[in-house]
Order: sequence, then C-alpha cells, then structure tokens
Amino acid sequence: MILLQSPSRFLLQILQDRVLSPDKGVDLDCHSVEFDDVRYHIQVKSLISVLLQMTSLVVVIELRIGLQFSMRNPHVVVLSVSLPIPPPEAIFFDGLPFGAIEAIKAAYGAVAQILDPPKDGYNLTMKLNLSKLPSDEEQRQALLVKIASVREVVLGAPLRFVLKNLATKTVAPEMDQLIALVHRPKESFFLLPQQAEKVTVVYPMRFQDSTDIVLATSFLQELIESRRTAGLNNAPSCMWSPSPPLELKGAPAQALTANAGFVTFVIFPRHVEGKKLDRTVWSLLTFHAYVSYHVKCSEGFMHTRMRRRVESLIQALDRAKPESEKSKKLVSGKSFKRLSLNEARSNSNS
Repeated sequence: MILLQSPSRFLLQILQDRVLSPDKGVDLDCHSVEFDDVRYHIQVKSLISVLLQMTSLVVVIELRIGLQFSMRNPHVVVLSVSLPIPPPEAIFFDGLPFGAIEAIKAAYGAVAQILDPPKDGYNLTMKLNLSKLPSDEEQRQALLVKIASVREVVLGAPLRFVLKNLATKTVAPEMDQLIALVHRPKESFFLLPQQAEKVTVVYPMRFQDSTDIVLATSFLQELIESRRTAGLNNAPSCMWSPSPPLELKGAPAQALTANAGFVTFVIFPRHVEGKKLDRTVWSLLTFHAYVSYHVKCSEGFMHTRMRRRVESLIQALDRAKPESEKSKKLVSGKSFKRLSLNEARSNSNS
C-alpha cells in the first residue's frame, strides 16, 4: 500500500529552484490544488515588474531605496493557503484551526511572517524570507520540506497538541472533551482525549459513488482483520462498525451520517514517542484520503482485469469458429467475412 507524502511536491520544487537561482528576477505566480480541496498560491515579483506597476514617477523615486534593499535580498516569497471549508462542529479561530499560529511560528521561526489579513479567498498568507534559511545544506533542505508541509503544520496543529500531551500522559484542560477536526470539505473526524493513557480517534467514512461505498466497506473490514495478525501487535487498535460508536455520544446529528461505517483508532503513548509523532499526525490527518486512494486504485485494477478477461473470451470465440462460418453471403450474392478482435483493431489503426 502507498502512503501519501506530507510535503507538497509543487511547493518544494518551486522553493528549491528559488533557493538555487534567486537572482534571475523572474516573476512567479502559480496556483495548485491538492486532494481534499487544499489550494496554494505562491508569488514572487521581480524589481522590474514592481517598477512597471508604478504609474507615478514620484512614487518610483521614493521607493528606490526600498527596492535597492530588495535587490540585495531577493529571496522574498508570498505563499497563500486555502483550507477545506470546515463543518459547523469544527472550531476555527480567524479562519485557522486551534493552535495553528503557534505551530507556524514554532516550525518556521524567522523565515515566515504571517500577514494579517490574508489574501482574499485564502485562510493563511505568509511572507517567506528564504535568505534566513540555515547555511547548512541538510538543515536548509529539512526546513524547505517543512515549509512544503504547511498543510500538515496548519491542519494538524490541534491534533499534534493533543498527541504531545499524550506523549507526556497528560490531558490539557481545554482539550478534555470531544473535539471535531476538519480534514475534508464540510467533513470532520473526532478526537476523544479524556484519558491520559490513550486518545480515541473516530472517522465517519463517507463516499459519493455506490461502487466506492462497497469497495471502501470491504477495504475497511479487511484492514481490521489484518490488524489482528501477530506482526502488528504494536499498531494502534482499530475497529469498524456500521453505526456510530459510543465515543461519539454528544456529537451533532449531521456529523453522524456515514454510508461506509465508522473507523476507530486508539492511540497510546508508544505511538507518539520521538519521531513517531510526525508520522502519526500525518497518517491520522489523511486517513480518509488514504482509503479513497486505494479504493480508486482497486476500482481501476478491477476494470483492467475485466477488460482483459472480455478480450480473452472474444479471442477464444474467434478461434472456435470454423472458416466456413466466418465467410457468409449476402442476398445480393456478395460475401463478407466477420473480423476477429485483432483484425478489427489492425484495420482501425490503419
């Protein structure tokens, strides 16, 4: 099975290119959309384009000092991020999840400056000063990867806060009840951190296509069975049920509709120790996308197998027909020959 990667390849490639060649003075204005409706907009404007936008000579003269400073530090990049539309039960503060601002400052330090208000249509806008990246190549690359993982930093901020407390076997006073976290447009999953020794995570699984519902239900039931194998004893406990589990008591009714059942994980301190924390946060944050990806892959694989099976049956039927039946006469006296599958393809290609 394939695990989705946290860094956005789109952002990482642009940032790496900008670090390698910052003095080209090329304008940059790119948009990108990722799964679960997360959108990025990254902008870099050169000195020439800024001057062309100034219609007043006086303004240009007044800005020369500042623009000369920009030429000495041409590493400024503006990054805007749009998050999925939160459902009513998810709590956002100024368009961002709980703890997102603190998480951004802790992850990026002096490299990122949060602009308030953000760009229209986006939840977050940051000005990145790439000249403040570490001089060590390995540390610089690690920070670029972290910037490209802004989705995990922002959306995973409340989840990371809860799991950090779990690692120390404590429960934050403001996080001692059922918490709804957005992960898809107008959809949420739930955390229940009422105990210091464990955190329960519940996903209502929803799919639009009827085929996806059947495949996802089968996939999730098989996932539960595979968890019981001896080699996965240390993995989080995993359960599936067609109806809402007791942990969701008190959740709003509209959040308890799921046509593919409910999946429950129980996270213990051993699952968030040290470097395991980042992997656990990302895996929980993208679990629905992980299931959707493999459902679509399974559907595509089955379609391919079915097409190949039909082609093999047609070929077997063509080989079973005698030559006398393959050539027939029309009422006019003319004859025609029924083409086999391979002959029909060769004629269409020619």
